Amino acid sequence: MEELALYIHWPFCESKCPYCDFNSHVADTIDQARWIAAYKAELAHFASETNGQTVTSIFFGGGTPSLMAPDTVAAIIETIKSHWLLDAAAEITLEANPSSVEADRFTGFRAAGVNRVSIGVQALDEAALQFLGRRHSHTEALAAIALADKIFPQFSFDLIYARPNQTVAAWQQELKTALQLAGTHLSVYQLIIEPGTAFHRERVTTVDEETAAVLYEVTQEILEDAGLPAYEISNHARFGDESRHNLTYWRMGQWIGIGPGAHSRVRHTGTQGTTEAFHHLRAPERWLEAVESKGHGTAKRSVLTPEDDRQETIMMGLRLREGVSRQLFEDRFGLSFEDAFDANAFRHLIEDDYLTCDKQTLRATAKGRQCLNAVLAQLL
Repeated sequence: MEELALYIHWPFCESKCPYCDFNSHVADTIDQARWIAAYKAELAHFASETNGQTVTSIFFGGGTPSLMAPDTVAAIIETIKSHWLLDAAAEITLEANPSSVEADRFTGFRAAGVNRVSIGVQALDEAALQFLGRRHSHTEALAAIALADKIFPQFSFDLIYARPNQTVAAWQQELKTALQLAGTHLSVYQLIIEPGTAFHRERVTTVDEETAAVLYEVTQEILEDAGLPAYEISNHARFGDESRHNLTYWRMGQWIGIGPGAHSRVRHTGTQGTTEAFHHLRAPERWLEAVESKGHGTAKRSVLTPEDDRQETIMMGLRLREGVSRQLFEDRFGLSFEDAFDANAFRHLIEDDYLTCDKQTLRATAKGRQCLNAVLAQLL
């Protein structure tokens, strides 16, 4: 049976970070009982779309899911168990901000079934935390990491680099400090100024492209030497400790997204069966009202064309160091890599060392992963 991942979107935050373009909202009060009922209803609705699947991972994302009551998390996990078979080794992750971390709350999440937390640290420098609009201090970040290490079997935390005026030497030191705190997984993202964010409105600029490239290379070198190689462009882990949930996305498996703005990909039966995409209403109140009136908050559902499905598979798979399996690609789409792309573009990308292709896989090289958007633009 094919694996299934479940994503639960909690859209609320204490404040909106100036770099964030996620579907997150600040709310004064939240009726958690009402939200529990809505999540239960939408889970029941989607259970009918995925009969016979085994849930291998659950991810509570946001927003700031650590603002949820542990009882809310427990209720959602129990509802999932009532509709699907939950793999005994399922990875159950919850995103947390250091400013909303308390020992009792973490203990409650663990008792609810969460076995992995991902902490939004973002920086280990006080001035950088203020610039990024984070509500926590350096001291609170260290305390949250230590608490996660004590309570959960696995934990990870995020860092953001390419901040304005950031030097290579300062970033090297920050990474070395991070490695003293890290467990077996670390996520490191380049700061991108996204349209619609406060940083975009304020015309904030990041470091120049040349410095950003050096910072990326330094990141890869330091973390790989420390035994945390990049298994995906921005994610590093010891072998065997990669995020099982995120690998489902990048390998274009099946996932169900629950909550405002969530997306899903459900594949119907057959070796070359169709893939259906679901998109939920983004506004929390509109989603909530839709679920209460008809059992789900889906705004749009559509069957991906074979071309769209192939492109998504390549776009996601080339983010991974492992690349895209030739056998799986051919079984799913009935095409070889050589037949799926423009021959000249494909050949040049291989000759110029952006891609490598053999009898087993198509992969982006280290050089190709550093400028993957440009590579994909030529390939697709």
